Amino acid sequence: MASGVPRLAACVAALAVANPLSAAALDWPQFRFDDAHSGFNPFEQTLAPANVPRLQQAWAAQLGSLVDFSSPAVVGGIAYIGSDDGRLWAYPAAGCGQSLCTTPLWVSTPLAQIIDSPTVSDGIVYIGSQTSPTSNDGRLNAFAAAGCGQPTCAPLWQGLVGTESVLQSSPTVAGGVVYVGGFDGRLYAFDADGCGTATCQPSWTAQTGGPIESTPTVWQGKVYVGSGDGRLHVFDARGCGAARCSALWKGKVGGTIFESTPAIVDGVAYIASQHRFAAFDANGCGLPTCNPLWQAVESNQFFNGSPAVAEGRVFVPLEAGIAVYSADGCGRPRCNPQWLLFGSGAQASILSAPTIANGVVYAGRNTGQVLAWKTAPCLRGSCPEIWSASVREPIVSSSPTVVDGRIYIGSADDLAPENQQGRLYVFALR
Repeated sequence: MASGVPRLAACVAALAVANPLSAAALDWPQFRFDDAHSGFNPFEQTLAPANVPRLQQAWAAQLGSLVDFSSPAVVGGIAYIGSDDGRLWAYPAAGCGQSLCTTPLWVSTPLAQIIDSPTVSDGIVYIGSQTSPTSNDGRLNAFAAAGCGQPTCAPLWQGLVGTESVLQSSPTVAGGVVYVGGFDGRLYAFDADGCGTATCQPSWTAQTGGPIESTPTVWQGKVYVGSGDGRLHVFDARGCGAARCSALWKGKVGGTIFESTPAIVDGVAYIASQHRFAAFDANGCGLPTCNPLWQAVESNQFFNGSPAVAEGRVFVPLEAGIAVYSADGCGRPRCNPQWLLFGSGAQASILSAPTIANGVVYAGRNTGQVLAWKTAPCLRGSCPEIWSASVREPIVSSSPTVVDGRIYIGSADDLAPENQQGRLYVFALR
C-alpha cells in the first residue's frame, strides 16, 4: 500500500545504521520506482543537496538508436533500458571500467520501436513494443533477466496487445498479472508466467475512450490508468470473469491524457492531462464518474509527463519547468503552484518525469540536459537548479533512475554513427 512507504523507509533507514550496505542493495525495478508509481526513492542515502553539485558523468553505455522516453530499471546489479530501434539492453550497473561501455551483458532480438520502460519482476524483464517496423500491432515481451547465455536473446514469450503499438505505457506487475496499455485504447492483463506457448492472448482486456500511453498503477486490488479520453479509468485488478471488463469508476480530468502515469500516495491518485493536473480520492466517490478533490488548470501551458510525490508535495512538469503543489491541495477546488523549478540557460520542454530522492528532484530537459533542484522551497516564486549536466543529444525524455548513489538516464550521442547513437548515461560522485 502507498501509505506503508514512509514506515518501510523508516525501517530500512534504521537497518542501514547497523548495516550501511542494506540501502545500497536496493533496486529500481520499474518505471516510477515503486508500486505506487510515486517517483520517490526513500532509500537513497549517498546523494544529497550538499554533494549533488559535484556529480560528474561516470560512464555511458552504447545502445542502438535514440532512447526516447524509455527509463532505466536497475535490478541485481544490471541496468536495463530500451532504445527506439526496438532493442532491450542489459549492462552491468557498475559499468565496465571505461568511459564508454560497448559490450552489453545481452541485448534482445529486434522488436521494432520501444519507447516504454522495462519492468523487472521475479527474474523476468517485461517491456512493450511494436510487432515489426511494418506493423503497428503491439506486443508485451518477456525475457529472462539474466539473459539466455548468448549475446542476443529472444523473448521467452510475447503477449498480443491489439492492433496498435505499445507506446509509453510500461508494464506493471502485481499479484501474478502483467498489465499494459495499448494505443488502441485498451488495458491488457496477462498471466505473468505466460501461457506455455510463444504467443499469449490476454486474460482480459478493458476498453477506454482514447489511446493509452499512461502506465497502469495497481493499488489495493484496483488498476488505475489514464486515457486519451481525458479520464482516469479504474478497474478491478482481478478482472471481471469475462474477456472484456468495464470500469469500476472514472475520474474526470478533462483534456487529453498523454503519457502521464497515476501516482497513488496516502489514498490520493494524482494524474495530469494537457492543461490540467488533478487529484482524486483513490477509493472513488460512490458514483460512476468522479470529480477531482482539487485540480490545477493552465489554459495556456501544457502539463507534461508523470507526477512525483514526496515530502507532502507533488512535483509535475509544466512546460519548461516543474510546478510544485501541496499534496493536500489548497482548500479550494483550483490550486496554484506553491513555487516553480526552472533551469537556467536555453529553455525547452521537460517531458522527463521527475524523480525525488533524499531532498533532491531530478529531471531531463530537451536542451540535452539533466538537472537537479532542492525539494525544499527557496523562498522565491521560481527556484534555480543546483546541478546540471549535458549530453550529446537535445532529446532527454527518459526519466532519471536514482539508486545507490548514481543517476541513470537514457538519451543519445548524435556525434556517433547512426546505429550506435543511443546512450545510457550514468552520473556519480567522483
